[in-house]
Amino acid sequence: MEFQAPRGTSDVLPNDQKYWRYVEKTASEVAESFGYRRIDTPVFEDTNLFIRGIGDSTDIVEKETYTFKDRGGDSLTLRPEGTASVCRAYLQHGMHNMPQPVRLFYLCPNFRYERPQAGRFRAFHQFGIEAFGESDPYIDAEVIEVSWSFLKKVGIDDISLSINSIGDSDCRPKYISALTNYYQNYSESLCPDCLRRLEINPLRLLDCKIESCQPVIESAPKGVQYLCSPCESHWAQLQDYLSNTGIAFEIDNTLVRGLDYYSRTVYEISPPTQKRTNVIAGGGRYDGLLEQLGGPPTPGIGFGMGIERVIENIKRLSVNFEIDSTLTIMFAHIGEKAKKETIRLSSQIRQLGKEAFVGPSRGLRSQMRYASHMNASHVIIIGDDELSTGLYTLRNLNNGDQTEITADGIINFVKEYDTGRKVD
Repeated sequence: MEFQAPRGTSDVLPNDQKYWRYVEKTASEVAESFGYRRIDTPVFEDTNLFIRGIGDSTDIVEKETYTFKDRGGDSLTLRPEGTASVCRAYLQHGMHNMPQPVRLFYLCPNFRYERPQAGRFRAFHQFGIEAFGESDPYIDAEVIEVSWSFLKKVGIDDISLSINSIGDSDCRPKYISALTNYYQNYSESLCPDCLRRLEINPLRLLDCKIESCQPVIESAPKGVQYLCSPCESHWAQLQDYLSNTGIAFEIDNTLVRGLDYYSRTVYEISPPTQKRTNVIAGGGRYDGLLEQLGGPPTPGIGFGMGIERVIENIKRLSVNFEIDSTLTIMFAHIGEKAKKETIRLSSQIRQLGKEAFVGPSRGLRSQMRYASHMNASHVIIIGDDELSTGLYTLRNLNNGDQTEITADGIINFVKEYDTGRKVD
C-alpha cells in the first residue's frame, strides 16, 4: 500500500491495548503508593532546554533529536526524554518553594532519531519518576525500589539490579583524568565513536556497546576508587538502605548511563542478558541539573523505562494478568422496530457510563460473531417476539447463561453491575 507507519514507529492495535492499559494502570498505582503525583509536560520544548540539560556532547543531542524551527523562528525539539521537561516545570511553577521532597511521575511519548531495533523505537513511551529536594541516599533507594516494585508487580520477575557511583563535580574530574590517560594507550583499537568521546566526553567511553571496545572497558579504572569523602559516604549508605529493602544488587563499575547530568548514584535493571541494549529501567541522581537550568541548587533523582520494552518482556514471560471485568453490552436486533428499541436502550446505558453498542444489520448468527469479536460481555437480543411480550433475551457471553429481562430490568441490571465481579 502507499502509506505505512514511519520507520521506528508502531501502531498499538486493539488486541494490544490491554497490555498498555495494564502497564499504565499499574505504573500509576505503584508510583502513587510511594507518594508520587502525576505531571504531564508538552511534547516539544525549547531546544536549549535539552542542550543545557542533557548535554551537547551526548549522542541524543548530537545525533538523535527531532529539532525544527516554528513559523516564529524559534528552535523547538520533540521531547527525547522526560527529566529535563519535568525539571523545567518544577522551576517554572515554583515547586522549589513547596515542602521538599517533591515527588512526580509521568507517562509520556518521547522521540529520538536512532537506528530502530528490538525494544528501541524512534517514537516510544516512558514511565518515569523524579524526586526533587532531597539529598539523603534513602531517596535513591526509594527511586530504585519504585522501579523494581513496578516490574515485579507486572510479572517481570527475572530481573537483576546493577548500581554504581560516578561521583560528583568535586571528585569526578580526577577520575576522568585517570580514565583519559588509560584510554589514550588504546586509541588505535577504539571504535570511531569512542575516539570522539575520548576528546569530548570521556566518561561515556564506559557506555560503548561495540564488542571490540569491551576488553578495554573491563580493565578501565573504577570510579568508586576516586570518590571524595561525601560521595563515598553516600555510596555506602545507599548500599545499606538497599539491603534493608531486600532488593539484591550487584556493583557494576562500568555503569555510567548515557546523559551528562548524572552524578553519584546510577543504576539499571535488566532481564537475564549480557546486552545493555536490553535494559528495562535506568536512572540516577542529577544534583546539578536544576542549577544548570537556571534554578537554585536542588538535588534530584529519577528513572525512566520504556513501556514498549516492558510490554515486550511481559509477552516474553507470557504473564497472565487480570483485567477488571467490565460490562460491555451488544444489542442484537431482528427487524426495524427492534433496531429502534436497541438504539434507544443502548443510548440510555451509555448515559449511565457503561459501554453499549448496536450490532450490525445482519443475521443473528453474524451479529453474535461480531459480539465475540468486540469482546462483549453480554448480548441482549430483541426481535418481533421479544417486542410483543416485552421480555428481551439477556445472554452472558462469559458463561453462556441466558435469561429473560424487561427494558426496565436492563437499566436496573446496568445500574447494579459490579465491576470486577461476574454477574449473570
